[in-house]
Amino acid sequence: MAERITAPAFVAKKAKGERIVMITAYDATFAEIADEAGFDAILVGDSLGNVVLGYPSTIPVTLGEMVHHLRAARAGVRRSLLIADLPFGSYQAGVNAAVESAVALMKAGADAVKLEGNYFDEIAAINKAGIPVMGHFGFTPQSVHQFGGHKVQGRGDQAESIITATKQAEMAGIFGLVLELIPAELAKRITQELSVPTIGIGAGIECDGQVQVITDVLGLGPMKYKHAGKFMDGRSLVTNALTAYRDAVVNAEFPTEQNSF
Repeated sequence: MAERITAPAFVAKKAKGERIVMITAYDATFAEIADEAGFDAILVGDSLGNVVLGYPSTIPVTLGEMVHHLRAARAGVRRSLLIADLPFGSYQAGVNAAVESAVALMKAGADAVKLEGNYFDEIAAINKAGIPVMGHFGFTPQSVHQFGGHKVQGRGDQAESIITATKQAEMAGIFGLVLELIPAELAKRITQELSVPTIGIGAGIECDGQVQVITDVLGLGPMKYKHAGKFMDGRSLVTNALTAYRDAVVNAEFPTEQNSF
């Protein structure tokens, strides 16, 4: 079995010039498949709100729901670094709330946690508690209402403020950060100026690594996004398989003697 990836090992990949690959998973089955496929990190993202629970955004996701899905994913992960999102409302109230929420996720099986935005005191406090913490800048889904929708961030005058924020987060103790929906040139500059790995999603090729939502990669969702990589038409494949099963039952072709006792 390959050596388990830790937060320091994650950081070391940047120094070695090794590309980092990360994907979301929300249950034991897909987490196990991603782990076996050799992903460096698996993110139990609050995107489970959209992908699994049918919410219109990540905002309704609770800490309890994150703990539930984290425990499921933990059962499937042996090697990958398992990172869990701190959901909306679990850290915005202050340092104490942030640390308590991060502790809850660690007790549920996380190897590290991730939070969005300029919460530098919270990052430092979580880090002080011995918990590796990842940042997230650019478009941060928990601030979707403030942004007025899913919009690219960091254009024009916004660029310098994002660069400053990422450097402050690095000083506060993050071991890496997600850069979402920002211009590729801005992501390249941040990647060059920070010593911790940058993980892009809709941020160009120059980041140290990439993260995608697993249902987008597998083509399971009904939507196609510009920033997403679709590597199979999973929705059609699954639909065809389920239709074939339905027809086999209706036509009394399943179960056969091989499926009977």
